[in-house]
Amino acid sequence: MSFTVALFALAIEAVAGYPDWLFARIGHPVTWIGALIAALDKRLNLERDSFAMRRAKGGAALIALAVIALVAGMLIEALASALPYGWAILGLLSSSLIAQKSLNDHVAAVARALSLSLDDGRREVGKIVGRDVTLLDGPGVARAAIESLAENFSDGVVAPALFLAVFGLPGALLYKAVNTADSMIGHKSERHLAFGWAAARCDDLLNLVPARVTAGLIVAAAWAIGAPAREAYETARRDAGKHASPNAGWPEAAMAGALGLALGGPRAYHGMEVEGATLGTGRRDATQADIASALKIYRCAAAGLWLIVLAAALFSVR
Repeated sequence: MSFTVALFALAIEAVAGYPDWLFARIGHPVTWIGALIAALDKRLNLERDSFAMRRAKGGAALIALAVIALVAGMLIEALASALPYGWAILGLLSSSLIAQKSLNDHVAAVARALSLSLDDGRREVGKIVGRDVTLLDGPGVARAAIESLAENFSDGVVAPALFLAVFGLPGALLYKAVNTADSMIGHKSERHLAFGWAAARCDDLLNLVPARVTAGLIVAAAWAIGAPAREAYETARRDAGKHASPNAGWPEAAMAGALGLALGGPRAYHGMEVEGATLGTGRRDATQADIASALKIYRCAAAGLWLIVLAAALFSVR
C-alpha cells in the first residue's frame, strides 16, 4: 500500500503544494521538526562541554529525534489504516513531506525576478540557498538557482518519495527529521562541528541511494527532451566525487552536463569563502534561459519518478 500512498502524495503535492493558508494556521511538519531540533540544540549543545561530550549529546539528540519521528509515523499509519480510504488520508498527510511544486515555483520565481533586475534575482535566490547572495552577479544567481534545483530535487522530492514508498510514513518522517537536522546543525561551524556530526553523517547515509537515483532521472530526462544525456551521465560519473558532499555532487553534476554548464566553484557562507569544486566543463555564464531549461529537465525527471512509483504500485498489487 505504501507505493500507492506515495503516488497519491506526489499527485496531491504536484497540484496543490502546501497551501499558504494552512502554513499560516498550523505551520509545516518541517517547522515542527525544526523547532524540536532548535530546542535540543539550545538545551544540550553547551560550550562548556568537551568536544567528545558535545558529539555524544548530538548523537543522543539525533536518536531522540528519530524515535519521535518513527513513533509519530507509526501512530498516524495505525489510525489511518482503521479508517475508510485510509490510504488516501495517508497520501494527503504525506504530501506535506514532498516539495516538487514549491521547488519548481521558487526556482521559476528566480528566473522571473532576474528578468527584472539583478537585485530582484538576488532576493529570490536568497530564499532557496544558504550562501551569501549579495555579491552574486547575474550568472551567479542563475547558477545558484540551478544548483539548488538539482540538489533539492534529491533532498526534497526523490528521497522523501522513495522513503515513503518503501518504508511508509514512518520512513518518510525519519528521513525528513534527519535531513532537517543536517540542514540546521550538520554544518562545520564552531558551534555545530561536534554536536551536528551525527546528523551530517546520518544524512549522508540516507541520501546515498536517492542522490544517485536523482542523477539517473536527470540523465533520463535529458535524453527524453533531446538534451545531451551522454554528457550528463559522463559529467556525473567524472565530477560527482569532487563535491564536498558524497551525495549532492551527483544531481548537480548531472544537471551541469545536461545544460552544458560549469556549476559549483567558490561561494561565500556567512562571510566565509568556501572553495567548492567545479562540476562540468561548460559555460559559467548561466542565464535565465538555462534556468528554464533546468526546470524543463526537472519536470521531466519528476515525471520519471512518478513512473517508477506507479510501476512499483502496480507490481505490488499483483
